Amino acid sequence: MKIGILCTGDEILTGKTVNTNYSHIAKRLVEYGFEVNWGAVVGDQHEAIHRAMELAASSSDAVIVNGGLGPTLDDLTQEVAANVAKVELELNQGWLDHIASWYHSRGRVMPENNQKQALLPSGSELIDNPIGTACGFALDIHGVRFFFTPGVPKELYMMLDQEILPRLQNLRGVSLHTHIKRFHSFGIGESRADKMLAQVARMAENSRIKLGFQSHYPQLETKLVANTTTRDPPEMMGPIEDEIRNCLGNFIVSEDDQTLEQNICQILQESGTSVSIVEMHTAGLINSRLHACDEQGELVKVGIVSQTMGDLHDLFQLPNDEWTQPTVTKRVATLASQQNNSTYGLSVLTERYLDEREQGGIEIHLGISKNGDVEYRKSRLPGSPNWTRLGAVELGLDFLRRSLSGLPMHELIDFEQH
Repeated sequence: MKIGILCTGDEILTGKTVNTNYSHIAKRLVEYGFEVNWGAVVGDQHEAIHRAMELAASSSDAVIVNGGLGPTLDDLTQEVAANVAKVELELNQGWLDHIASWYHSRGRVMPENNQKQALLPSGSELIDNPIGTACGFALDIHGVRFFFTPGVPKELYMMLDQEILPRLQNLRGVSLHTHIKRFHSFGIGESRADKMLAQVARMAENSRIKLGFQSHYPQLETKLVANTTTRDPPEMMGPIEDEIRNCLGNFIVSEDDQTLEQNICQILQESGTSVSIVEMHTAGLINSRLHACDEQGELVKVGIVSQTMGDLHDLFQLPNDEWTQPTVTKRVATLASQQNNSTYGLSVLTERYLDEREQGGIEIHLGISKNGDVEYRKSRLPGSPNWTRLGAVELGLDFLRRSLSGLPMHELIDFEQH
């Protein structure tokens, strides 16, 4: 079944807003065994949207339209859809009441222009949006089923999974059950992973299971997708998952929807331990990511962000002769733990460097302390400040994960200068 995707909005057409909605819709469709055969982005112009809907109807079995369902003058989707389908707009009183109730529950009065969001093409099917004021709707245009969705990502995501994908399954006539397994790794690039998983690729191909990679530095996602006519996964799904774990080993930082930081917080929670963190060149992102999943505020005792080594010397009152690495890194990790009464102390300290070709990067000094014992690791990451910042954050989190899990601490990663 061929599906087209049409996204509307001047902000995504001009690049002011990155069109992540398209990629999410396309990815979910492919995961459910649909073919994405057509895609387009148009601005907030009546004629452009009209032409795009006509073209989509001529080339696809169904079309998902995203955006343009808001209350403002440049939200044109309902009007254009009615025009292309040659029907009138009608007020959906039930949805208008929903919008009014939505505002009332927040102690506000519904603005008059929100009434526009309850105007739907005659004969369309309302698609519920439980978390917003823009309802979706479905409408046949030239014999093709169109599904209209709001541009707010969280509203789109919920509507797509709960409302639209089931409807598309019914339209297809064959109810396929999609089984997805994701492995998130750090330290292995796509080409190396492809080579490491050569045997897995053969196993997957023979079992009609799709193996794929998605690189989003600094992590790599390895994904298995299988579609079956029953709720049970393919027989080989389990053995292939085990083979991926065996091949990627310690580089797997989490699986499925769990993040690296959630994995760390789970280990800390289950072991009744805590950590204090000192970081440089990271904009405080190590602390930020861990705090986001530390719901009780008990796992991360203290987070310190420093711009210079000198500031750390003053803060921890280090002797003047302790200016060399790894001495400072180890000492800071130890003091962070001792002074804040945490089980672990993590230090991620950095300094700029230039190699013999005068190309720069950062040298990262990692230290983790527990009960007076300190593990130290040094790494060099070449690249721009923003690029190396992302790498330093991930390296620091992974260093902590490995320590908590009793894994080797010095395995080289593909992104560092060997």
